[in-house]
Amino acid sequence: MTTQPVPPQDAGAKAKPRQDREAKAVRQPARAGLRTRLRAFAGTSVALALLVAATAALAAAYPRAVDRYGDAGLRRAVEQALPDRTTVQVQVPLGWMDTLEETEAALRPGPLTAARAQVLATAEKPLVADLAQSAYGVRTTVALTASDTWLPRPSGLPAHLVLAAQQDLASHARIGAGRLPRTTGAPVTARTTRVEAAVTEATARRLGIRVGSMIHVAGTERGPLIVQVTGIVVPRAPEGAYWSAQPVLRTPALSRMPGFLPTDVYWLGGLLLAPDAGPALLGTLGRPHRYWNVAPDVTALSGHDVDRLASAVAALESGPGVQRLRGVVDESLEAQTNLDEVLVDHARLRSGIDPLLLLAAVGTGSLAVIVLVMAGGVAADRRRAELALLRARGASLPGLAVRLLAETAVVAVPAGALGLTAALLVLPGARTAPALAAALAVTLLACGAFPLRAVAAHRTVRLHDDRGDLVAARPSRRRTVAELTVLVIASAAVAVLRRQGSGGTALVAAAPLLTGVVAALLLARLHPLPLRALSRATTRMRGLVVPLALAQAARAPGFAVLPLLALLSALTTAAFGGSVLAGVTQARDQAALRYVGADGRVESTTGGLPGALPDRVRRLPGVRDMTEAGVIDDATPQQSSRSVPLAGVDPDAYARLARHMGLGPFDAASLRQRDAGTTGGADRPLPALASPRVADEYGTGPYSVQLPDGASVTVRIVAVRDRTPAVFGDDFLVVDRAGLPRDAARTTTLLLTGDTLDGRALRSAAKGTAAGVFLRSEERSRHVDSPLQSGAERLYGVAVAAGAGYALLALVLTVLRTAPERGALLARLRTMGMTRSQGRRLLILTSLPQAFLAAAGGLLTGWAGIRLLSPGVDLATIALASPSALEGAVLRTDPLSLAVPSLAVLLLAVGAPAAQAWWSGRRGSVRELRLGDK
Repeated sequence: MTTQPVPPQDAGAKAKPRQDREAKAVRQPARAGLRTRLRAFAGTSVALALLVAATAALAAAYPRAVDRYGDAGLRRAVEQALPDRTTVQVQVPLGWMDTLEETEAALRPGPLTAARAQVLATAEKPLVADLAQSAYGVRTTVALTASDTWLPRPSGLPAHLVLAAQQDLASHARIGAGRLPRTTGAPVTARTTRVEAAVTEATARRLGIRVGSMIHVAGTERGPLIVQVTGIVVPRAPEGAYWSAQPVLRTPALSRMPGFLPTDVYWLGGLLLAPDAGPALLGTLGRPHRYWNVAPDVTALSGHDVDRLASAVAALESGPGVQRLRGVVDESLEAQTNLDEVLVDHARLRSGIDPLLLLAAVGTGSLAVIVLVMAGGVAADRRRAELALLRARGASLPGLAVRLLAETAVVAVPAGALGLTAALLVLPGARTAPALAAALAVTLLACGAFPLRAVAAHRTVRLHDDRGDLVAARPSRRRTVAELTVLVIASAAVAVLRRQGSGGTALVAAAPLLTGVVAALLLARLHPLPLRALSRATTRMRGLVVPLALAQAARAPGFAVLPLLALLSALTTAAFGGSVLAGVTQARDQAALRYVGADGRVESTTGGLPGALPDRVRRLPGVRDMTEAGVIDDATPQQSSRSVPLAGVDPDAYARLARHMGLGPFDAASLRQRDAGTTGGADRPLPALASPRVADEYGTGPYSVQLPDGASVTVRIVAVRDRTPAVFGDDFLVVDRAGLPRDAARTTTLLLTGDTLDGRALRSAAKGTAAGVFLRSEERSRHVDSPLQSGAERLYGVAVAAGAGYALLALVLTVLRTAPERGALLARLRTMGMTRSQGRRLLILTSLPQAFLAAAGGLLTGWAGIRLLSPGVDLATIALASPSALEGAVLRTDPLSLAVPSLAVLLLAVGAPAAQAWWSGRRGSVRELRLGDK
């Protein structure tokens, strides 16, 4: 039998399995311990997961919502500006070429298509061209006179036509009658005398063109060019840039020659030639140009790329892009557009809205940070005994921090990922990187708050806990210096905001929050003083509950700096945000009221209203009251060439309306004509209500006012008001209509009041007349002009609601933090003979002083913060379609925004201890004490 040699064993190979087994043995107890702690604190883990998920979702949703509203606002602005302004129009006039054939060749489809590719390639991102709507071809730049007498001539002037050989007509129109134009036989040249064309339905209807019509336009050094209409087409997308960049090709319009009378008008229309018929335009007087339109793709526009988009437009219009095109297409190439003006207007709107959004984001985000830190503090307090025991047994601070970090990360990281996913799904179509960064920041803060608070509390090993009430706690010098620093920073931020407005730095955006911080620090220092004074004053009272409650409240740390900071900051932010929303609503309502003059307005601009119309309108449902007025727009004061609107009214009814609407209320007796039925003359001037500018310019009179029919009245200004219901504007005169001539006293305007006016019924009643109907509610909704405005308003509402929610969470965390001490105290007192009702009163009275001080402090802080910050906040940009519609859209205090959050804090702060007292009474004192011992 042969013995096989045994290979030598490597010592490292023997040690490796042993190390793997030891590492596995270490990991298994660690995982088991982690699972055990998660099961032991299941409720706390679920609450933390919900808090982190909600906060991460809000943090991730904010930048995505801003992006979405910004994108929608930019796209709406470009769409409303119409393609003739937003399209970049590149054109080349006819240059000097060696031969006529070369010029004709440049106008044929092949070279035009090749040049178009160069133009589109030159457009830099984010200016993305809409290929389907970017038209190109050859057109006349001078309208050609049509000599055909059968074309309509409104004032005797012949019709003028623009001829265009626009490419790809078949893809952008369907045939309504006939066929599309084409060329037959030899290629079209400058000597061609007959071409085919198509017209749109609107052009055919207004100019009386039919299939087969012959139109003659003047030629150069030859006979006229004959254009035969072979088809009538219907645009597939008439609002698109293909048809609207040159609207005359789609819809004819009445035009007027410079220097002629306003009534000397003529029709200006367009004829669409075959795509390869461009050379025929060389034989006309139309000065044909080659053109390439670059229509921006609205769906590709992004609000955050406005600056880059403006740079790309500038480069294509007058920068490197156009220089490059001149080198490859033609040296005489030019580009023009008004898209840059549209972008400037949008950027101006956004620059007024973004600072207000930043104010809301900073306030709510800071509250979220405070609540997450408080949640970590509550968790550290709940496990204080366990962590102290671990430290006493030799656990190191780094090891303890890593252990707690792992426990928290197991809960917070999935919750943060869930919140981020929810934000991405709910708000698609926006950038992901800012949302990811915001959710990551929330998750990291949630993971680190608990370990850091625990490490800070257990830096040294203690045999027992120190007293934490206000008897032993004294502010340190470091705290004093820190508070003074915060006070200086807050004062600087408020001063800058008042002086420069809300468009400053992030420090300025934190001004409302810093106001709450300063108030919280002051209240945290000062609130024990009145409590101790009350405690000393009640020591001689008979009974136990009130003195004990005040003594406990004066010493208890229940409203420490961090919870108090959260509450006051939340109340200040909620008051500020609620006042912003209320101010936006008030500004829109005031602007609508100034424009309409009442809840509704029926007005004729061509003369008096029919005599039966006022009675029909008065009987309509929803009309509470109606005031008649006769408004003359072109009354001319003596020695003046500028007209002033003159309104004739019934003084009593008009004074009642002005007082009800709050527009220049006045005393009816001061406006009433003394001699009823007489016209105001030099010896009996009419009392008049005037605007400040009219009173300053013409004086108080008496002076004569010339009426359009040649009559005149003498007026004397007796009252001056900034606004009046009958006239919109800064210039007006209001007199008693009884003193006006009969023709001038005709009713032209009906001013209506009522909360449920029906616009459809009013328009139906005014149908068949020249009267227009205006409603205050419709005018108010018109001021929400941009998705950027409506989106900012919604974001502000969500921020205020989130801030209120975080304030309640801060209060709940404060209650949970002190709940074990209160329960143990109540149980000990119950063993000494205190009844259940006394225990409830004790806990309520213990929490009432601090809750009342916090609510009152929040109320005063919110009021003071709004008063301090209102000069630097202008709400016109976010509230109105045009900031000039209302002057002085400033921030004002909203009572509900101040009172409701403060009352909610007070009720919750008092209701939670009452509920705890009731629950503790059911559990029993012995069980409560045993739970406290645990």
